[in-house]
Amino acid sequence: MNKPGFISAKPLSALLGGVFADAYAKQGFASRELVTRWAEIAGTQVAQFSEPLKIQWPRPVDGQPQQAATLILRVEGPMALEIQHMSDIILEKVNRFFGWNAVGKLALRQAPLSRASISRKIKPIDPNAIARVAETLPEVEDEALKEALARLGAAIKRS
Repeated sequence: MNKPGFISAKPLSALLGGVFADAYAKQGFASRELVTRWAEIAGTQVAQFSEPLKIQWPRPVDGQPQQAATLILRVEGPMALEIQHMSDIILEKVNRFFGWNAVGKLALRQAPLSRASISRKIKPIDPNAIARVAETLPEVEDEALKEALARLGAAIKRS
């Protein structure tokens, strides 16, 4: 009997990378990292209520230096005012991510975010479990540290 040849599975991201790259390029993004790593770049507080829509690059003028782009953010609800006040900080973080002053201005569009918000409820740790873990700890002089270690141990055991 003939054995089938070796079949290597390719990651889905490798197969669809070109498709997504084209879609992001149409929105002015050189790569998808600004969108996929938005929470990491802008911070969780900002990313919770906003997402990058596109980057608008001004048309180059002959003999003139390239001007900075405008990052258009979709912002949810009343958080738009807060994000507008934080625009300098957000621009600094985005430009730090790019490694150069690529973005010079933010434009906000108030609309619901396209992704579904995921809310995870964290159950409080059982005080009895914390007490059991605290009994197993060696002698720690700092009571606050001992309590924190006991909470951490109980949280790890519950996972």
